[in-house]
Amino acid sequence: MVNFTLKHFRYFDALARFEHFGRAADACSISQPALSVQIKELETMLGAPLVERAARKIRLTTLGEDFLERARKVLSDVEDMSELARKPDGPLKGRLRMGIIPTLAPYLLPEVIRRLSATLPGLELRPRESVTKSLLDDLLHSRLDFVIAALPVSEPSLREFALFEEDFVLIRSAEDAGKPVPAPDQLQEMKLLLLEEGHCFRDQALSFCEISPSDPSLLMEGSSLATLVQMVNAGLGLTVIPEMAVSLETEGTSVEVSRFTGTPPKRTVGMVWRKTNPLETQLMELGATIRQIGQAQRDKGRV
Repeated sequence: MVNFTLKHFRYFDALARFEHFGRAADACSISQPALSVQIKELETMLGAPLVERAARKIRLTTLGEDFLERARKVLSDVEDMSELARKPDGPLKGRLRMGIIPTLAPYLLPEVIRRLSATLPGLELRPRESVTKSLLDDLLHSRLDFVIAALPVSEPSLREFALFEEDFVLIRSAEDAGKPVPAPDQLQEMKLLLLEEGHCFRDQALSFCEISPSDPSLLMEGSSLATLVQMVNAGLGLTVIPEMAVSLETEGTSVEVSRFTGTPPKRTVGMVWRKTNPLETQLMELGATIRQIGQAQRDKGRV
């Protein structure tokens, strides 16, 4: 009889994610030799290798890919089963793992933590900030309980719960105050500053400005909205940011904040969780609280 353990599954899942024994071991808080022993033990039980070992990274064998899919399904089911211990009709308590994208985290997360600490003292919120693709992967594999991101995510196994909408605004040099706000096609010809690749907000801004993602020569890039606004303040160009970021990021600068004419570009912010999560009712109640917080934070940036 083959005696697989959840430890085997978790270690193999980490190895598949990081494609490196050292980084996977660090993520699992064990030594690299200990991780290697566990993976070798798993391969011995299966009677065939799960990975191809190379100097810098590993690759999954065909068996490894098949086994990973099944192992992740088991881990997901176990995580959902553990949620059954919480009362579905009571307040949220215990550990709750939250993912949030970088263009929301600095403006929404502090107030969310403050409010939930006061209203749900038994809740241990564990936030993680990353780009949408990474967060959704963690959500699908039960490493997160819910994610706050721009909708839609269009994943059949996930539930989407809209929170609020917010417009995008133009940030330009103070010298441009009073000048007409450029149309989207005019932005193509200006020194446009956008977030680096991987951020969904970058893609939304590119779409509004009618710029092809394959033509990076038109753009200058920054790693955060804060960086973009400071670059504008230094006279390096202009940028587009969401309303929620305006109050914090423009404080202490001399930039001009302008609204677009006509129908402004906007995004829908929402919560996403697995449809199998038994805490759906409680997550929706949590979403109602976060909606109030988000709308208030958004309104601070309206000009």
